[in-house]
Amino acid sequence: MAQRSGQEDPERYLFVDRAVIYNPATQADWTAKKLVWIPSERHGFEAASIKEEKGDEVLVELAENGKKALVNKDDIQKMNPPKFSKVEDMAELTCLNEASVLHNLKDRYYSGLIYVSTNH
Repeated sequence: MAQRSGQEDPERYLFVDRAVIYNPATQADWTAKKLVWIPSERHGFEAASIKEEKGDEVLVELAENGKKALVNKDDIQKMNPPKFSKVEDMAELTCLNEASVLHNLKDRYYSGLIYVSTNH
């Protein structure tokens, strides 16, 4: 798209550089940590890694501060791999759940990528 003089390129609000997202080291780190979303009164959902499963409860470690918590297995929502970070079309999310949609919208908003698509 040609940029008009004195105006910003509007496409910067639509797309993210996929080369940054497709980093193999980032993908491997995500796989090793078994990252998930758990409910949070403060943030809605928080990122955590699964440490141990004990029947209906799961021991997780919060990504933000390293604290451990026991969470009911039914309250855990799967996290998408990093290659889906800031995805434009949310129908592409492999884990299409409340936590992943809210996280994607928040990430895009704070990156200035304010438009998304939800149709396929």
